[in-house]
Amino acid sequence: MAKYTEAVCRICRREGVKLFLKGEKCYSKCTLEKRPDKAPGEHGLVRPKFSEFGIRLREKQKVKRIYGLTENQFRRYFEKASRVKGVTGQVLISSLERRLDNVAYRLGFGSSRKEARQMVRYRHILVNGRRVDIPSYEVKTGDIVEVAPESRKLDRINQSFELLSRRGLPEWLELDRENYRGTVKRLPVREDVTVPIEEQLIVEFYSRV
Repeated sequence: MAKYTEAVCRICRREGVKLFLKGEKCYSKCTLEKRPDKAPGEHGLVRPKFSEFGIRLREKQKVKRIYGLTENQFRRYFEKASRVKGVTGQVLISSLERRLDNVAYRLGFGSSRKEARQMVRYRHILVNGRRVDIPSYEVKTGDIVEVAPESRKLDRINQSFELLSRRGLPEWLELDRENYRGTVKRLPVREDVTVPIEEQLIVEFYSRV
């Protein structure tokens, strides 16, 4: 995956909405809250007015950045969703939510999706008792996602649990905090995602390019 090397707070300011990319700092030192009307960069004194195409592009970019995907990865998710029976935008969001790195984040095993992705890659996460180091692995109903026993004393895991009470646990997941274990009760639906996303704009974007 391509690595973003600039300050991630610039991403939130660019999109004009909190994307919670830095974990705890998003609650205590958010630059977007200090300068909500100023886009990043030398000419960011006033947010520009976007064309119809620009509005759809920005929405696609926002969701891509929320889940930490490259352009090619995000397009593949969209193409896969477009082939599945159902509303394409809703299927897309559900697929993104089912990613293992996102599930680990939702369960509080990482303070951000980036940190949760590292937890998966460094083999700290088990799925149904087996180590899975693929962040894009899609969970299924009934899957048990947990922190490996030898990793449960890591400070960053226990610290990230403290943030979970702020953002809340989605209804499609169940958490046994004492045993560092979560269960997928059902597949996520659009209503489970509280971040302001207009997925229809993404569908319209790809229908025009």
